[in-house]
Amino acid sequence: MRRVIDHVGPCTLKCERDRFWMLVRSIISQQISTAAARTVRNRVVALVESASGSKRVTPASLLALGIDQLRSAGCSQRKAEYMLDLADKVESGEILLSTIGRLANEEIIESLIEVRGIGRWTAEMFLMFSLGRLDVFPVDDLGVRNGILKLYGLENTTSHAEFRAIAEPWSPYASIGSWYCWRSLESNSPTASLS
Repeated sequence: MRRVIDHVGPCTLKCERDRFWMLVRSIISQQISTAAARTVRNRVVALVESASGSKRVTPASLLALGIDQLRSAGCSQRKAEYMLDLADKVESGEILLSTIGRLANEEIIESLIEVRGIGRWTAEMFLMFSLGRLDVFPVDDLGVRNGILKLYGLENTTSHAEFRAIAEPWSPYASIGSWYCWRSLESNSPTASLS
C-alpha cells in the first residue's frame, strides 16, 4: 500500500453533498459503462430542467417525470422503477436523507437496502462518497478486490475473509485504503506486487 500512496500522493476522495442525486447516480450507473452512465445522467438532468427549470434532480422532479420519460433518457424499465421507488420513499419521509447521517453505518445500510435496486454495495458507496465515512471496506467492489489482488500478488480465488483480513489494518481508514486500491488500477500506477 505504501508504494501506491507514494505514487498517487494524498487521498483526494470527494463527497457528493446531494444525497438523493448520489443515490440516483448509483442506480443509473449499475452494470453500464462510465460513459453510458454519464450520458444517461445528463439526459435525466436535461429532462428535469426542461420540466422544472432547475437542473437539480429532486424526488418530486423525478416523480413528475415518470417511467416513460426516464426510459426516454436511456434508463431501463427496471432502473426507472428503482429510481421512482427511491424518490417515493424519500418524498414520503420513509427514508430521511437529511438526517440519515446521524445513524451508524449498518443502520444506514439497512435503511437504504429497503429501496428496490439498492443493495449493500450501493449503500456502502453512499457511506463513502456522500457521507464521507472513513471506515468503509466494500468487500464486494470489483475495483477494490482487483486492486488488492494486484497489489498483494494474490490469486483470483481469494475469499471474502482473506480480503477482509488484508483490509483490517486499514481501519479506521478503510475507505481511504479502498480509494488507493481503485487508484492502483489506473494505467500509470505501479504494477509490482507488494508481497
